[in-house]
Amino acid sequence: MNAASATSATSATRKVVVVGSANVDAVIELQRFPVPGETVLGRTLQWLPGGKGANQAVAACRLGVPTVAVMAVGDDEFGRQVLATLDAEGADTHYVRPVAGPPTGLAVVSVDDGGENTIVVVPGANASLAPSDVDGIASLLQEGDVLLLQLEVPVETSRTAAAIARACGARVLLNAAPLGGVSAPLDDLLALTDVLILNETEARLLAGVPDHQDDADWSALAAQLSRRGPQAVVLTLGEDGAVVHGPDGGWHQSAFATDVVDTTGAGDAFCGAVAAALAQAETLPVAVRRGCAAGAFAVTKAGAQRALPSAQDVEGLMGGVS
Repeated sequence: MNAASATSATSATRKVVVVGSANVDAVIELQRFPVPGETVLGRTLQWLPGGKGANQAVAACRLGVPTVAVMAVGDDEFGRQVLATLDAEGADTHYVRPVAGPPTGLAVVSVDDGGENTIVVVPGANASLAPSDVDGIASLLQEGDVLLLQLEVPVETSRTAAAIARACGARVLLNAAPLGGVSAPLDDLLALTDVLILNETEARLLAGVPDHQDDADWSALAAQLSRRGPQAVVLTLGEDGAVVHGPDGGWHQSAFATDVVDTTGAGDAFCGAVAAALAQAETLPVAVRRGCAAGAFAVTKAGAQRALPSAQDVEGLMGGVS
């Protein structure tokens, strides 16, 4: 889809606009993670397209929703590869900006034999995505569209995009990840957020709950976070599904049982699926159910983008029931 087709969309053709990061992933498979000061040998190394923004854009594309990517990449070979991948998936890349100087963002992903992962991200060009780069989304967004944000680009850029989306009548989804390295205050962004999506670690950090507290009441924590501004909070719990707190109360969505190969792309699959469902005018419970199915499918394959499901994959896992 090109920019002209995106801007000429009718109100019946809702879209997802992703303002976020685009990286290349160095994925290392190893038996176990090293402890501090230890060196372990990896088995394999692969270079793959990634970045939370790009991953979630691809996830929405594969689920059949028109998707626009607003991102920054380096003026380098990795940047050209990332752009080519988004194009091939059908995303509108008119708003992906190559920048001179900083390289394309890099994520070093380690995956152990249990399918768990650790990720270190070097933002690179993602840090150059400025508020002025999102001014053009005002011509893209309309009522019923969805703006999808993460925290791998400057918070002020995301806040500007969220304000524009609110003015256009679009819904704002914020995946508060990665939260650990964010120093800018989030209160203004949370106040502009319709649906906040975060995992257990991020929920603890945002709520100020100690990591060593194993008996956290996730429903109460979701309700507590909703008082920070979001209209709804979706707290993902891996194999335990998700807990949601919205204007009408809270509920739990069970997970879909699958064999875990690699958890790297699960969160992005979930976010892309929730955004796609809401853009298709589904209710939040249906969207979260689809998100859980998408995340469960993603862990059955190695890698991030290559593990993202199609609409048929999601429907198949849910047994054809929305």
